Amino acid sequence: MRLTEFWERMTEQFGAGYADSFARDHVMSQLGGRTVCEALDAGWDPKEVWRALCSAIDVPHHLR
Repeated sequence: MRLTEFWERMTEQFGAGYADSFARDHVMSQLGGRTVCEALDAGWDPKEVWRALCSAIDVPHHLR
């Protein structure tokens, strides 16, 4: 998954205004105590970050 696709999915899931805020502010244990932005900056694969996010917030399977 490319970063552009990742951010498109974030926007679809959270809306344009909240996606960025969630990514910067919400610390997730599934990402080793990092935020989405921190995990991506640390070199995590966007696909793995998306999977962790989906698991953490129970995104329906058809939207994963």
